[in-house]
Order: sequence, then structure tokens, then C-alpha cells
Amino acid sequence: MSPDFDELGAWLRLLLVPGLGPAPARRLLAAFGSPQAVFAAQPDAVRAVLPRFAPDALQADTGWQPELERTWAWLQSAQAEAPRAVLTLADAAYPAPLLEAVDPPLVLFAEGDLNRWRRPAVAIVGSRNPTVQGAENAEAFARALSEAGVVVVSGLARGVDAAAHDGALQPIESGDMPAAGGTIAVLGTGLNEVYPKGHKPLARRVARNGLVLSEFTLHTPPLPANFPRRNRIVAALSRGTLVVEAAVQSGSLITARLANEMGREVLAIPGSIHSPQSKGCHALIKQGAKLVETAQDVLEELRLGTAMAGDAPAAPAVTALSPDGEALSDAQAGDEDPVLRAMGHDPVGQDALSARTGLGPAELGARLLELELMGQVARLPGALFQRLARA
Repeated sequence: MSPDFDELGAWLRLLLVPGLGPAPARRLLAAFGSPQAVFAAQPDAVRAVLPRFAPDALQADTGWQPELERTWAWLQSAQAEAPRAVLTLADAAYPAPLLEAVDPPLVLFAEGDLNRWRRPAVAIVGSRNPTVQGAENAEAFARALSEAGVVVVSGLARGVDAAAHDGALQPIESGDMPAAGGTIAVLGTGLNEVYPKGHKPLARRVARNGLVLSEFTLHTPPLPANFPRRNRIVAALSRGTLVVEAAVQSGSLITARLANEMGREVLAIPGSIHSPQSKGCHALIKQGAKLVETAQDVLEELRLGTAMAGDAPAAPAVTALSPDGEALSDAQAGDEDPVLRAMGHDPVGQDALSARTGLGPAELGARLLELELMGQVARLPGALFQRLARA
């Protein structure tokens, strides 16, 4: 599926030409037919296609030969835990949805199951610093979508991305649902330079039970400009983009905008009106994004419900547990526990809870600790507490 040694070298050489860029490179490919023909073309012929480009740059020493050796060794490695491939625009296995992207990559480096992109997919994106509830929502939505046969696409970043990848992998790794959708991780670095470094184990899990993709050569470091670029791939591979939590200036909104420009659906989970992490989602909803509360909402909006292996379970409804571990409805939880009832679902300080419940600091503190240990309440920065939804 990958090109042979010489062809791979020609594509890497084209990829690394200084000052060329993907769009001009595609114009040269359209004019001359192949990378080899581009490098064999006369300078006047190159100028006729790209009047502002200096043809001498095609002969620059860019270090493409060592890059070819490294990439070829990577492809042939006996230590690889998952199949590896390099896909070019000329490859029949190149993901067709990416051709609808604003700027489809010339080359894709891939590790894992290349068939993942052929299945219906939903992007899940959001804050790198989500609330506890936001991370749980991302994981639960991803798990439910994966169980329904939908592939979850994200960017392997901290926070919502990592939670989404983890949730999508759970049905496969548990052994209960080997045909689950799984996940695709699109990196903003080379595949051998996973960022953040702490996500290397997650990237290996994705490669074993999903697919890891990058348009950057294997050892490309984490450069700030490359992360927004990978968002167009996330959006293009997906039928819709679900934003879980995002501040107004969040990079996740770039993915949402790109999805909208490509005619993909944009969906958002609402949150507290007091939370900065919900402002971006609320802005998207005001602009026409679909408000969703469950994974079933996502399936129905994207018309995926009947095409999957089975109905998706709803993503987490807000429920609570009784002191003996029994699940309670919202009404039961409220009747049973005045602290949970007074807390609602927004972050709240202990002083406000004391005023609402009439409990003194010692009694309220003890009850909050119990609820925290039971997994019903999270302690947030700034001495705030928030009720947790449980799947």
C-alpha cells in the first residue's frame, strides 16, 4: 500500500521543498503528473505553472535522502505493534474525505487500521483543561458512539481529546465489542514525536485498536503552527464535530469552523452559564450548532442510528448513588440528599451551599467529603464543588 523506495523518496523530496507548500505542490502535480516528473521539468515549464516560485528551490538540498532512509526503516520495522503505511495523493487508499479539506495533505503517515476512516466518524474536540464533568462527558459520549459502531476522531491533545480517545477504545479493549468503532488520532507532530510525551502510551493504544495519522514527517517536533493545521484533517474525516467544552478563544472552535465550511454538522454540549469553559459551546449553539445532551442525539442528528451495529446507549444522564451504592433518579437523589439537591449541576462554593442547606461548615464539609469519596461530587480549583454525572 505504501509507495516503493524510489517513489517514496520523490514524494518526501517534494514535501520538503522550501517555500513550496501543499497547494502549489498540487498544482505542479496536476501539471506534470508525478513528483518524479516535477523534478525533471524544465525551469520555464515550472514558471508557467507557478510564476512566483523560483524553480531552483526544487534542486535545494533539503535532507530528503536521510528522511527517506528513516521513513523506510520505520515502514520495515519488525518491532512495530501495528501496520504502518505512507499514503500519498496518488494512492488509492488515501482517505477520500480529505480531498474535501481546504488543503489536503500531500502525504500521510499512518499506523494502525487503515479501514477506520472508511467507517462513519464523529470528531470530539474541546478544552485542554476541561472541568471534571467535561472530561467525563467526552469519555462517555465517545464510549457510547464507539459502541454504536462510530469512529471517534480527535487530536490526542490533553483534556477532552485524550478522554475521547480513551472512551472510544474502552469497548474494544474490554474484549466485549471487538467490532466497535474505535478511534482515529490526528497528530500535530510526527508519529515518532508524540506530544504531549505523556500521551505516548495512549498513542500506542490507538495504533493497536484504531489509527494514528500525521501529515508531518516522522520526527517533526511540536511546532505551534502545526496544531491548528491538523484540525482540518480532524474535521474532514468526520461527518460532524462535537464540541464538549471550549472557551471562546479555544482552538476547538477552529475545528468547528472548518467543519462548517466543509458542510459538516457542528454539535455542542451546553454547560453552566457561569463556566468560562462553556462559553464557546454556547456561542456555537447561538450560531446554529445542534445542542446535544446524549450520544443518541448525535446519532440522530447525523442520521447514523439505523446504520450502526446497534442502538447507542445514551451518554451520561445526571444521576446519583445512594450511600449503599444503589443508583438513584434525579428526583430520588434530590429527595435523599439535600446537599446534592442544593448543589444543582453548576460549580458552587461551600459558603453558597451552606446558605442553601442551612448546614454548618463542619457538617457540610464532612458531607461533601463523603460525596466526593462516593464519586458523586468533584472538588474543583478555587474551593468549588460540582456534582458529577455518572454513566
